[in-house]
Amino acid sequence: MDYAGPILPGFRETAWIQKSPYFHRAAKHGVRAYDLYNHMLMPGLYTDPVEEYWHLVNHVTLWDVGVERQVEIDGPDGFEFMQLLTPRDMERCAVGECKYVLLTTPEGGIINDPVLLRLGKDHFWLSLSDWDVIYWCKGVAVNAGLDVVVREPDVSPLQLQGPKSKDVMVDLFGEGILDLEYYHLIETDLEGIPLVVTRTGWSAERGYELYLRDSKCAGALWDKVMAAGARHNIRPIAPSEIRRIEAGILNYSSDIVLDNNPYEVGLGWTVDEVKEADYLGKEALGHIKREGVKRKLVGIEVAGEPLGAWIPDYWDVHADGSKVGHVTSLTFSPRLEKNIGYALVSAAAAKTGTKLHVSTTRGVRNATVVKKPFIDPKKEIPKG
Repeated sequence: MDYAGPILPGFRETAWIQKSPYFHRAAKHGVRAYDLYNHMLMPGLYTDPVEEYWHLVNHVTLWDVGVERQVEIDGPDGFEFMQLLTPRDMERCAVGECKYVLLTTPEGGIINDPVLLRLGKDHFWLSLSDWDVIYWCKGVAVNAGLDVVVREPDVSPLQLQGPKSKDVMVDLFGEGILDLEYYHLIETDLEGIPLVVTRTGWSAERGYELYLRDSKCAGALWDKVMAAGARHNIRPIAPSEIRRIEAGILNYSSDIVLDNNPYEVGLGWTVDEVKEADYLGKEALGHIKREGVKRKLVGIEVAGEPLGAWIPDYWDVHADGSKVGHVTSLTFSPRLEKNIGYALVSAAAAKTGTKLHVSTTRGVRNATVVKKPFIDPKKEIPKG
């Protein structure tokens, strides 16, 4: 039975506040806080961020990420239109593959950093971070002169993350699911529930995403996954800020914003510099590459006692008495027993080993620029 009581004290549930089709299933597991993401409510905490982190690292977790809205690109010129949107060369993305891509502005700024799913020759989904990307894509399409359809399909993802996720997936789909390679997809169904399944996720643990293609089946899908996961110690949690920072995963609207370019946030590898097709920002990004950047997103370690699982503000960063940037994300890693995060600082302050000072809510702390990601730089865990 769906949850019918109050979600949180003081929270007024209304029809016009957008919710994922899993909202009530997640709520009955005791969601304590929500994030607002893509104009929708997403579970942000169930119990304790450190407890949830350890369960993710050691067992298997289920995430309501219906807030990952999709922009669907289809039609006779779908491939050409997708080439126009991103610096990544779609000639290098086969049908059935997924790619982490950037959508760029004519000035080289970053509109979003979705995971792209290629479902057909001219058929793509962009699984979004937090931003109104569909309006951007529709606006570009108006003037592109291409025969393309841009729409939001009825698709709502769940993420199954953690080392035992593969065991749950075998129980759900059979041994053949283990043949699904990292950053690849299959179109399938689960006892009549239509799905696209990918080997992707926001945790850098072994993981899968179940893209539900019919929201009316959300309750049934949730229940089947939870039932299959019961013997593997499954539990719903929120997306883990701790684990994604350890892994070097960036968050759009904090670590990446509209006026960033790929090179300054360490994503120059997503710009295929030999791509022959034109795309929005190609000329600007070529110029930025030649001239170099004036600021960089770096990894930092901040000394002292734990500063919490996430930060309330973008703290100022100083070097040699002058402000050189700000912290974009920070957390305390229970595994490393350190405060770790990212800071956007001037290029002069970005060298590994540079000593910094961070103005936290608990006073000024010493910090050091370090290499990122902090754990598993070759991504052997999610690939394994």
